[in-house]
Amino acid sequence: MRTARRSTPIGRPAPAASAEPVALPRRTPLPARHPEPVLDVVVPVHNEETDLEPCVRRLHAHLGETFPYPFRITIADNASTDRTPRIAARLARELPGTDWIRLDEKGRGRALHTAWSQSSAPVLAYLDVDLSTDLAALLPLVAPLISGHSDIAIGTRLARGARVVRGPKREIISRCYNGLLRSTLAVGFSDAQCGFKAVRRDVAERLLPLVEDREWFFDTELLVIAERAGLRIHEVPVDWVDDPDSRVDILATALADLRGTARLGRALADGRLPLAALRRTGGPGQDPELPPGLVPQLLRFAAVGVASTLFYLLLYTVLRPTAGAQAANALALLASAVANTAANRRLTFGVRGRGGMIRHQVKGLAAFLVGLALTSGSLTVLHHTAPGAGPRVELLTLVLANLAATLLRFLLLRAWVFPGHRSRRTTGSSAS
Repeated sequence: MRTARRSTPIGRPAPAASAEPVALPRRTPLPARHPEPVLDVVVPVHNEETDLEPCVRRLHAHLGETFPYPFRITIADNASTDRTPRIAARLARELPGTDWIRLDEKGRGRALHTAWSQSSAPVLAYLDVDLSTDLAALLPLVAPLISGHSDIAIGTRLARGARVVRGPKREIISRCYNGLLRSTLAVGFSDAQCGFKAVRRDVAERLLPLVEDREWFFDTELLVIAERAGLRIHEVPVDWVDDPDSRVDILATALADLRGTARLGRALADGRLPLAALRRTGGPGQDPELPPGLVPQLLRFAAVGVASTLFYLLLYTVLRPTAGAQAANALALLASAVANTAANRRLTFGVRGRGGMIRHQVKGLAAFLVGLALTSGSLTVLHHTAPGAGPRVELLTLVLANLAATLLRFLLLRAWVFPGHRSRRTTGSSAS
């Protein structure tokens, strides 16, 4: 493997979980004048003798015309058996600021891990060799990292503003996979597998030793760990055209992703990942109003829940004599659900402004229907088993049913209604 130009390896061991974790320093912008390459764009390849040269020449021309800092392109050849290594070596000779490394084993994650671990550039990125993503999004992708605004940036095909051309099969698979991540790992980012990402080097120094996967799950694992540590992830909606000649084995990749999701979920549940060492040092202007972590979030949600439950019970008591039990329950629950969603939106999940308000209320009402089913069902069971039960028994039954509905509601709000506001995530679009 050719690595002569590299310096300061990133792949040093992560801080031990038992040691006092040292937080990352505050993000700072890179200086306007930087003599060394600011950006290292890695192009991982395996048997890409047809696409490699046009991709790298187009990328090199684009960066030369639009990128205001010195840059480097690194071709990461992982175990190609065709003419890819010879083409990569020739491009490195002919194009200034272009280099290549060769690995003896396959795996996109392995190629990225190796190339990023050996790079000295303060911003590290990668893109797929088929150039499915429009290069016009490259500068918006890395700008938040250069300015010190964000820690990681990802292209997304699933956010508002993205323009995607691909078949229904891949569209369904992509949405199902990202939906699975949201439901199992409660992630906030919208697109885990778009081959268009960037990371600040100081973050990569801490993240890469924690990422075990060396194949297609590498991206997902890196993002999940970063998000759980509270790092800021910036999303850029991209224009993306599917490569019809893609050779990815969808079934094998899907099975590997499921295994990776289960493994990562166990590691997070067991507390085996030293996430504290990935957190940023606070300070003036450093994320002062970001949503809190899980425990403070639960406390705020509980306070809002107590207030909305009291409001619900008061309204139910007022409406019960004239509307009847079921109608009073539905009306009181509807009114308290609207108020509850509005309060949690502002106080628990830190969403400010009117953007996305209607969408949040619609999703909140969907969660309300779950609560309605639980509470109405409990009343039905009560009236069936104890026809003579009085208002006090009804209230006690509703309180118990509401406890179960409240827990489920919190999970729905956190993972579905406000998924992007439970961690330090930002987006390049205007979504809420």
